[in-house]
Amino acid sequence: MKKLMYLGMGALIMFSSCQNGEHNKMTMEKPLARKDAKELVTHGDKRVDDYFWMRLSDEQKNAETPDGQTQEVLDYLNAENAYTEQVMEHTAPLQQKLYDEIIARIQQTDQSVPVRKNGYWYYSRYEEGMDYAFNCRKKDTDGATEEVMLNQNVMSEGLSYFAVGGQAVSPDNKLLVYGVDTVSRRQYTLFVKNLATGELLKDVLENTTGGATWANDNKTIFYTTKDPVTLRSNKIFKHVLGTDQSKDKLVYEESDETYNTFVYKTKSDKYLMIGSSQTLSTEFRFLDANTPNGEWKVIQPREEDMIYSVSHFGKDFYITTNWDAKNFRLMKTPVNKTTKDNWTEVIAHRDNVLLEGIEIFKKFLVVSEMKEGLSEIRVINWRTNDEYYMEFNDPAYMAYVSANPEFDTEILRYGYTSLTTPNSTFDYNMVTKEQELLKQQEIMDPNFSPENYASERVMVEVRDGVKVPVSMVYRKGMERTGKNPLLLYAYGSYGSSTDPYFSSVRLSLLDRGFIYAIAHVRGGQEMGRHWYEDGKLLKKMNTFNDFIDCGKYLVDEKYTSSDHLYAYGGSAGGLLMGGIINMDPELWNGVVAAVPFVDVVSTMLDESIPLTTGEFDEWGNPKNEEYYHYMKSYSPYDNIERKAYPNLLITTGYWDSQVQYWEPAKWIAKLRAYKTDDNLLMMDCNMDVGHGGASGRFKRYKEIALMYAFFLDLEDIKE
Repeated sequence: MKKLMYLGMGALIMFSSCQNGEHNKMTMEKPLARKDAKELVTHGDKRVDDYFWMRLSDEQKNAETPDGQTQEVLDYLNAENAYTEQVMEHTAPLQQKLYDEIIARIQQTDQSVPVRKNGYWYYSRYEEGMDYAFNCRKKDTDGATEEVMLNQNVMSEGLSYFAVGGQAVSPDNKLLVYGVDTVSRRQYTLFVKNLATGELLKDVLENTTGGATWANDNKTIFYTTKDPVTLRSNKIFKHVLGTDQSKDKLVYEESDETYNTFVYKTKSDKYLMIGSSQTLSTEFRFLDANTPNGEWKVIQPREEDMIYSVSHFGKDFYITTNWDAKNFRLMKTPVNKTTKDNWTEVIAHRDNVLLEGIEIFKKFLVVSEMKEGLSEIRVINWRTNDEYYMEFNDPAYMAYVSANPEFDTEILRYGYTSLTTPNSTFDYNMVTKEQELLKQQEIMDPNFSPENYASERVMVEVRDGVKVPVSMVYRKGMERTGKNPLLLYAYGSYGSSTDPYFSSVRLSLLDRGFIYAIAHVRGGQEMGRHWYEDGKLLKKMNTFNDFIDCGKYLVDEKYTSSDHLYAYGGSAGGLLMGGIINMDPELWNGVVAAVPFVDVVSTMLDESIPLTTGEFDEWGNPKNEEYYHYMKSYSPYDNIERKAYPNLLITTGYWDSQVQYWEPAKWIAKLRAYKTDDNLLMMDCNMDVGHGGASGRFKRYKEIALMYAFFLDLEDIKE
């Protein structure tokens, strides 16, 4: 018998082991967190939270880092990690095999397709065995030698987490400003490097979003800082090289706590832009990039439920907006007359097409659109107004406009991938329609061929009569016997569409007989803006119902059965996972919830938590009684009942700035106390990382290997 204990506030956790014949795995007494009932009353409604004590206190939050957590909570997180490690110990060889084969498919020595900007070709490359990139450039001349701007492998030495944020080269090509995060809280420090000498300037700018924008004088940069507690991006500063950060001038402060702010430069390099955005409204102000000390001017004052974005071309600003256009339309306005009463229409609104964005060239306008859940690229000639759509043939695919910093060119750089086609980068001649494949992701497996796999797309009629797209991929030869293991994924929030892209990692499931499916549920934007609006606020339940009904369809059509159906989602998709196991637990054999947002009511009532105030338009403000009761009706933590739940693996990161680690910790503790089954319930809390998981090229695949081993073990697939 193997035992592990922790003592904290009188709590005792003990693990003992025995054999489970069905899966031949170790089971033991689970970690039991201390209960300390706290009564929470809102709008006269009483909730009792036994694990409220796991949250950071106000004093700890004001310490600007979760490192002030009590020892009892740390002990509990470590105990859960130890329990997971022991439960999954018998799968260690399988996890290692999965990790090795995933890594083996990656081209170790690799390089991105170079992008030309201001007389240089920029690219990143990797060397065999190295976790991080070399960020490089070469002059656009014959025989030019490589300049390594950043060697991230050296920069990351000795750090458990390392990430480079934005990188911006000065207009004269001499200086590089870049951001570094060594904690995983998405709070970056900016550095400035002399690219000729390799020396760092004395300029060091703390607590930024990770990027900076150059004025055209090569000595002034604009950057965004964060509120140290809520991490809201709220201030824009102007920094003159050679001065201390304390001397930087505040040029804009976003005082509305529901908005974030950011700064960028137009593709034309003519204007600097400051944007303010929330879920349903935006506002932009602009400044001539040649006069960084000038006065910023507002393009169009913010209005409720009005979103717009701005590009520049010639004497006009081009504005993509939902003003009187649910699916957005394209407008233009003179630079000297920018309010909406001066806007004229370039592309009209269409009920069945979502206008997602534009890319401006000297001779062409390229429009990214979404129609019936599939991406489209439209090319328009400025002079003749002739237009056409590029052609793509897979049943489910992703086509996207890639990096195109050059203005005066007939070449469009775009990317294409599908569930069976590795990511591919093309140069497309917008005049001749000829294209050149520059690079396709190479799968370092001699047995891999796209011809081994098939994809399909079905429309599932859900309970209210709406048809929801489901994209699927599997090994050819799959038969609908009802016995295929199937992993169903969705996100379904913020209007974020889930594109059907290729994943070499996913092959480890497909080659072991799994079907992989994406449910394009409401809350995303695949079918247009209404698809998003019908999956948020007081219609959020549609997201959960869509996912459940898609799962039932896949069972009814014998793609799989409840004994072999699995689900996965992360962050807001983790909320989805928490909801479906409360609403229909018997439908799923196993579920993975990554960095899950599950304590919805308490989090949305706490405006000191990162993201909360900016998300009232997504979830509602629970200070409003109607929204309070509605979000309580689906909040995973608040709806746990005494019943059987499917096998569940929860993953999180201690430094998560988006979904605080105590949400999954509280969730698993309450599930343990309530569930009536003997199914697996585990949590893996990475104590070194945040919301995005491990940094570097390879570490993240340890987490994927654990997740895949969880699914495969439930299927009794041992290798």
